[in-house]
Amino acid sequence: MLFHASIPARHPENVARVIAELWGGFHAPFPSFPDSWMAIAGDDRGSIIETYPADRVLCPGNAQESCVPGTSALAQYSAFHIAIASTRTPDEVLAIGEREGWRAVRCTRGHDFFDVIELWIEETTMIEVLTDEMQKQYLAFATPANFRAFAAAAAAQA
Repeated sequence: MLFHASIPARHPENVARVIAELWGGFHAPFPSFPDSWMAIAGDDRGSIIETYPADRVLCPGNAQESCVPGTSALAQYSAFHIAIASTRTPDEVLAIGEREGWRAVRCTRGHDFFDVIELWIEETTMIEVLTDEMQKQYLAFATPANFRAFAAAAAAQA
């Protein structure tokens, strides 16, 4: 189970606000990391997404020391993405993307496995938003048996 994640953002407060809106939760400063914010789902699992300034990175600490903050050049894209559940309708999610000036497009994953809305936060980081209907599709697909078959088919093609 995923409890929390962190993502880079040029405008951490705004990104946290939008993610909280998708969740029907709230956003607040994240005091553990300077100038950072968090989107809080308000669910029974304590789900949050921390939004850090895009020029900040986490670095390993020394010996038994915890990770430490650092800085880095801004990356435009990365392989990172996350899928989140939302009670918003597809039209509402697409409207949020349009309002923010972020790419938002409905896509089908795999061979009609499930749909998502790709919401490109600040045009750099992809969040897959799954509405109620899409969550049902995803949960029907995301079973251990289906993942085993999916991996076996990929291995057979390799």
